[in-house]
Amino acid sequence: MNQYPGDLLADIELLRELADASDLISMNRYSAQDLVIETKPDLTPVTDADRAVETKIREILKSRRPNDLIVGEEFGVPELIPENSRYWVIDPIDGTKNFLRGVPIWATLIGLVHRDIAGNERVIAGMVSAPALFRRWFAAEYFGAFTEVNGEAAVQLHVSKVSSLSDASLSFSDLMGWGDKKEPYLRLLDKTWRVRGIGDFWSHMLVAEGAVDIAAEPKLALWDMAAVAIIVTEAGGKFTDLEDNEGPFGSSGVSTNSILHNQFIGALQT
Repeated sequence: MNQYPGDLLADIELLRELADASDLISMNRYSAQDLVIETKPDLTPVTDADRAVETKIREILKSRRPNDLIVGEEFGVPELIPENSRYWVIDPIDGTKNFLRGVPIWATLIGLVHRDIAGNERVIAGMVSAPALFRRWFAAEYFGAFTEVNGEAAVQLHVSKVSSLSDASLSFSDLMGWGDKKEPYLRLLDKTWRVRGIGDFWSHMLVAEGAVDIAAEPKLALWDMAAVAIIVTEAGGKFTDLEDNEGPFGSSGVSTNSILHNQFIGALQT
């Protein structure tokens, strides 16, 4: 068992502080008539709210954790992340398209990653805050995963015990980006009990809650996955890419209740 690199409880409290600050900004801009929307080079939208949230998080982290580095969707990554260091991974608004259309399924994702002296990386803490849904999810290594609804007491999360694809509930983002895995993926959907296109962070949080058994997305970045990965795994689930590499450091993301993981990954190879 790896030792937690830092003050675990202090990091959890800082995650709460960051989420509080983010929620104030994002909810103030949610459905605002003067919301500024631009298109990034990858043709995805970005709003003034995305940039304001990330700016605020960076300001707090530079004050409270000056030795930690920061990786953010809107303002880039450090040129070098040295061994034996920590860095925060920020997606200021995951689900920007929902945010700008007034759909409440969006969240601020904040993950904390440790890179050891051998260059190996692992997520050690994470927060997903979805203020328009009145929900938060958070976790830390060896601490467990928890959710809070409407500011009430935190409840510990546990994944489901469903053991057969025919009994499984699966959630996905969309059918774009699957490449040569699209046909086996569509065949797999027919084998499950229930399929819903919930998408984005919420699919993975529902896996952590035990309400959904599998969530899969074919194209993701680290900031889309770091926070959700630690929450799923600390709830007893498994998080890999589509090639079954553990953690959020690939270019795709699969959350399962762990029991179904090999069945899901194996079905994509046929």
